[in-house]
Order: sequence, then C-alpha cells, then structure tokens
Amino acid sequence: MSWLRIQGVVMRHLYLFPRTLDRWAESIYWPVIDLTLWGLTSRWVESSSSVPHLALVVLTGVVFWQVVYRADYEISVNLLEEFWNQNLVNLFATPLTVWEWATGLVLLGMIKNVLTMVVGAGALWLLYRLNIFDVGWTILPFVFSLLMSGWFMGFTSSAVIIYFGRRLQMVAWMAGFGLAPFSAVYYPVDALPGWAQVVSHALPMTYVFEGMRQILRGGPTPVRELAISFALNIAYLTAAVAFFGFMFHKSRNRGLGRLD
Repeated sequence: MSWLRIQGVVMRHLYLFPRTLDRWAESIYWPVIDLTLWGLTSRWVESSSSVPHLALVVLTGVVFWQVVYRADYEISVNLLEEFWNQNLVNLFATPLTVWEWATGLVLLGMIKNVLTMVVGAGALWLLYRLNIFDVGWTILPFVFSLLMSGWFMGFTSSAVIIYFGRRLQMVAWMAGFGLAPFSAVYYPVDALPGWAQVVSHALPMTYVFEGMRQILRGGPTPVRELAISFALNIAYLTAAVAFFGFMFHKSRNRGLGRLD
C-alpha cells in the first residue's frame, strides 16, 4: 500500500469536483432538494393530522408529479440520448426538422404519461385502496396542465444542453426538481416561507396541486386556479419554445458536430 498513490486517486477526483456540474449536483443539490421537499412535507403532516384524506392527498401529489417529470424527461433526456449515441449530426443531416423531432418527443411523452398514470393509480389502489379517479373526468384538465408544465421545463433545459453540450447534461434532471419545492406538490403553499410563496405563485404547477387538493377534500372544481395555470403555462411554454429555437439555431451555426 502506497499512501502517495492513494492520495493521487483522491486528488484526481477532487480536482474534477469544482469543474463538473454532475458532482456538485450529487453532493449538494440533490440532498438539499430532498431535505426541503420531505422536511416541509413532514412539518405540514405533523401540524395537519386532522386534514381529511391526507394519505390520498399526498400520494396523488406523488402520481401527479410524475406527469410533470415524464413530460420534462422525454424532451431533455431523449436529446441527451442522441449525444450519448453520437447521433445528433446524423439525426439532423436527414430532412427531419428540429420541430418535427420536438413534436415526436412530445407525443412520445404523452403516450408514456398515460402508462405512468395507469400504473401509478393502479399501485395506489392495490397497495392502499385509494382511488385518484374518484373525482371523475375533472382530473383531465389538471393532467394536461401538468403536461404543459413539463414541456416548458423540458424545452428550457434542452435549450441549454443543445448549446453547451454534455458538460451541462445534469440540467436535464435538475431543472424540473429545482421547482418542485415551490410547486406545492405534497403540501399547501402556506407551508412555505414568505419569500418562497412569491415564487410559488408564479408557477403554474402550484395552482394545479392546490386545486387538486381542494377537489379531493370535497370542494368544487377550482376553475380560477385552472385558468391561471393554463395562462402561465401558455406564456412559459411559448417563451421556452422560442428560447429552444434560438439556442438550436446558434448551436447549429457553431456546428452540431462539436456536441458529439
């Protein structure tokens, strides 16, 4: 055993640490996100033991967040798949346009989201005898709004990745979950500190999850919350698509081959 060689292995990785987003994420970002999400959820549960249908509310949030995550994932991570397979240049050397490619991934995400919803709802029923479809067809506009949220996050992170390449690939996972603590997925907006509530009210997902909890507790359909969520989603999605188109154009002018 040579301490010098052992030190060399340690230093080899420490030198890379400050220069790689992946290492910052795994050591700092994800622990903070997990502590924030589950810490706020735990505090809310402790202070809200009398809330009706508490288990259904929290577990429905888990299933619904998968809709956002999958919509985001199918755009940004499938772009990374082309990087990993060194297929980006081949892909866009064909008559395929970037918008045809994007539309295909959006449709793929919708198909996979149907599977995710069915599996998630089935698991809730089999494991806990909880049915998230008790609210009927009211659930559909909520789901579509969450799909739009996932799309704008996916196009935004893809815009960064298509220009800067794999050195910022962790953005594909970080972007969506970075907004999760502010989106009131498992707890109401009131559980957040004041400054975070301001951020929360600017996110379309917040109105969906708040409205979902209102329905699950026997309240009326939150038309106002749905309208706000769709308005925000349309604005953010339009901006995200424009940003992606701009960054793709700049990256193509520099040469897509550099990304492979």
